[in-house]
Amino acid sequence: MKEMPNVLWLEEIKKEDINSVGGKGASLGEMTAIGLPVPKAFVVTAQAFRRFLVEAGIEEELFRRLERLDVDDNGALESVARDVQDIVLAAEMPDQIRQEIVDAYERMGADGTVVAVRSSATAEDLPDASFAGQQETFLNILGESNLLDAVQQCWASLYGARAIYYRAKQGFDDRSVNIAVVVQELIGSEKSGVMFTSHPVTGEPLTIVEGSWGLGEAVVSGSVSPDNYVFDLRSERVVDRLIAEKEIMIIPEGKHGTKTVKLSAKQRTAPVLSDAEVARLATLGKIAEDHYGVPQDVEWAVVGDDVFILQSRPITTIKRPEIPHGGAAGQQKGTLGVVLLEGQGASPGVASGRVVIVRDVKDTSDVKDGDILVTKMTNPDMVPAMRRVSAIVTDEGGMTCHAAIVSRELGTPAVVGTKKATKLLKDGQIVTVDGEKGIIYEGAVEAPAPAAPTAAPAAAAAAPVITGTLVKVNVSLPEAAQRAAATGADGVGLLRIEHLILGLSKTPGWYIENGEEETFIAELYGGIKTVLDAFPGKPVWVRTLDAPTDEFRNMEGGEDEPIEHNPMLGWRGIRRDLRSPDQFRLQVEAFKRLWAAGYDNLGVMFPMVNHPGEFIKARAMMKEWGVDVETATLGVMIEVPSSAILVEDFIRAGIRFASFGTNDLIQYTLAIDRNNEHVAEMYQPKHPAVLRLIDYAISVCRESGVECSICGQAGSDPDMVTWLVEHGISSVSANIDAVPRIREAVARKEQQILLDAARRNA
Repeated sequence: MKEMPNVLWLEEIKKEDINSVGGKGASLGEMTAIGLPVPKAFVVTAQAFRRFLVEAGIEEELFRRLERLDVDDNGALESVARDVQDIVLAAEMPDQIRQEIVDAYERMGADGTVVAVRSSATAEDLPDASFAGQQETFLNILGESNLLDAVQQCWASLYGARAIYYRAKQGFDDRSVNIAVVVQELIGSEKSGVMFTSHPVTGEPLTIVEGSWGLGEAVVSGSVSPDNYVFDLRSERVVDRLIAEKEIMIIPEGKHGTKTVKLSAKQRTAPVLSDAEVARLATLGKIAEDHYGVPQDVEWAVVGDDVFILQSRPITTIKRPEIPHGGAAGQQKGTLGVVLLEGQGASPGVASGRVVIVRDVKDTSDVKDGDILVTKMTNPDMVPAMRRVSAIVTDEGGMTCHAAIVSRELGTPAVVGTKKATKLLKDGQIVTVDGEKGIIYEGAVEAPAPAAPTAAPAAAAAAPVITGTLVKVNVSLPEAAQRAAATGADGVGLLRIEHLILGLSKTPGWYIENGEEETFIAELYGGIKTVLDAFPGKPVWVRTLDAPTDEFRNMEGGEDEPIEHNPMLGWRGIRRDLRSPDQFRLQVEAFKRLWAAGYDNLGVMFPMVNHPGEFIKARAMMKEWGVDVETATLGVMIEVPSSAILVEDFIRAGIRFASFGTNDLIQYTLAIDRNNEHVAEMYQPKHPAVLRLIDYAISVCRESGVECSICGQAGSDPDMVTWLVEHGISSVSANIDAVPRIREAVARKEQQILLDAARRNA
């Protein structure tokens, strides 16, 4: 049996390897495959880390110490974290793993190559939660000994206090989270920073680029207030720029680590980027966003004329906030009270509270629920305190700094880059923070009473956008259910249950063989129920298991998984369930219990079907296990050309709905692996053959009164959705962050269709 190796090069990594290389590693591999300028790198896999725990004999001791830990007890959390990290650091790295890391380093150029060593936890950078900053990164690492030490330090950082706390609050079990380590050539950045490919709060098509001199750590950590450039993707020009006074930069120090140096008077106020450089970065960001289908948070670096992309993760914070401003929209600054200072509004909302100045992470013990946390800059160690406060204010930082990102994820108002908050504000002082306008007011501001209505009609509040075409949302994890529901989506067009299963770290076969079937069913039932509860009365389509064999192989119970040359074309989807009836039965049992509990909005969707006979057989098996298949909402994914061509036969077989999985449909129609760098540019979502298949299936479904939807990444592309609405699709399902702009695109197209019809009949 072929096992996952200890080391993988970026060129070998596919997005399906996320369980082995973590979010960061998978993203770098994906970006390398589509041709973005990513520095060369290899990844020490999560399997290598797990082998280290087992072979060093520390696995059980480590997890025993983490059991029943109260993460809200700061003293206990810090103590256990130190103990567990000491266990990891004291253990000896197995010879085989050590040698493979050294061999890979030699291939990069051996002791003359300076690298960055970055943690990549297997639960980070998920579409609904960013785990950024929870594990360590080590820059300017030179030499085998330093590299091996940095790798082990990264492993230990998985059990730092902030990482343990964050996992507990996000609902991740410590046993289910592993860590990979990215070893990447360090770019000696002349300038660097972060880019949001869409506005991180509103989702508008505005690329926001923040940059400063030296390594990007200065921008990411909030050590410097960076330049801010806004590039409008519609007009393809820089529409706004703020040249900040940048006091310091971070650069490599000798042969190990980094140092902070003061900038000259000229560099402090000099623009970091030209308009041409901003445009080039925006173009690369758009490539990443188009590829992933959701707006991206991208780290970049520039050396001379060369631009490098260092990391990309989904933006998890886009929303349409309704912010209580405490008065009419036309109020001027200061009408809510005395303005104490101003900065950059980084996370919308208004909150009042007691100021607590935090100069060191030790000061966070003084932070109480509802306080206003004021600090020079936040760091990941402050996250527990950041969860308790009602607002956050920093001296340094911009829209992409740690304080801004975490505040938006927490939904906490934040103002960054004030320059002097820690000097002007005093401990215990009562202030009000407006995180949209970037203003800190004196005292607790009371919202004025609404003005009495006058005879003149007032401007109506913006009405919610109503569309005839249903706009649904894709969900991967139950933890994202409330956030998905907050978009106002008309239901869930795709709930992937393999993410629930893969998170258990054991295959369905393991539960069957070990007599733990009830545990497995309960996990599925609870996860799906969480999503159903968030969408009462709205359809929730749950896709049955669609995990390829290479994902199962890395789990407990996956030792006998077959080795497939191309797992994506192999034993997955409905074809696996039909040949593994016990695995299918466990899923059906969870569905049965949910229907019996009254969740009649649950629909079940079969993936990778290519013949109506597969649907008929699956339906018969469900009937045998006690499902009333005449009333159950059962449908299929259209992911292969045969299912689109035979859609009429599927309808005769009894499907109640069909949904396009465009990622696979495009690949299988064109014989193009979009992760293969040699042909990736030929991957065309709007290829005439693909569009013809989709158009045909839509028309047949419409004639038969069967709902036809889309849940692939093309459903998050406004242009593609516009085409689908024009061709009569019943519903679309988009990624969480894309729902608002997709609904707007649908409404606009529907209005155009109505207007055109009215003009023709005039």
